[in-house]
Amino acid sequence: MLALKLRPPPRACLGAEPEVLAEALQEGVNLAVWQRRLAPQVEDFVRILLAQPLEVAESVQIEVGADEQLRLPALLRAQADFHGYDAFIADLTWLVEAFACLLGARRIGLRLRSLTKPMCPRFHVDHVPLRLISTYAGVASEWLEEGGMERRRLGDAQAEPHDSECIQRLQAGWVALAKGEKWSGNEGAGLIHRSPTPSPGERRLLLTLDWLA
Repeated sequence: MLALKLRPPPRACLGAEPEVLAEALQEGVNLAVWQRRLAPQVEDFVRILLAQPLEVAESVQIEVGADEQLRLPALLRAQADFHGYDAFIADLTWLVEAFACLLGARRIGLRLRSLTKPMCPRFHVDHVPLRLISTYAGVASEWLEEGGMERRRLGDAQAEPHDSECIQRLQAGWVALAKGEKWSGNEGAGLIHRSPTPSPGERRLLLTLDWLA
């Protein structure tokens, strides 16, 4: 009788250099995290932006040309005179370029949103190949190591871990690449994660990038 070949549990890779993001392409890795610190000018812009009584809800599709310099669609143009705006746009551009280069992507979906409550409060997996997640300000996404929750009970609040030590947390500024269920060979191993709950009066600024083509 042939022995069954068991797939090892998916693992996370975290590091202080951007090169760690390439680990997301490896088999058996469902999360790669660059533990970076935002540039001061970027932090300044985000702080000023979130102090304004406005909702940020940007959603654009970006076509990536093989031999062309990437140009983002106009984002937050009404806030272009805020200190640090150019640095913030340069940071977004770098992340889009890096994401596209890593995947060979031709089209990327960008969403930038300010949030005062969790978008997805229950632990779940994403039905996408790979998603970039980065919180520019506020509490950041929470995730579980494999075995932290039964996958068949995802979405069930009663099945979620209540011990805070079992819940892993990203930090503001960090860049995460999270594999979903549609990454080839990653079926049944998408990263289990959820949105955090901001404190009363706290605002988050969340960026996500999706590989569309």
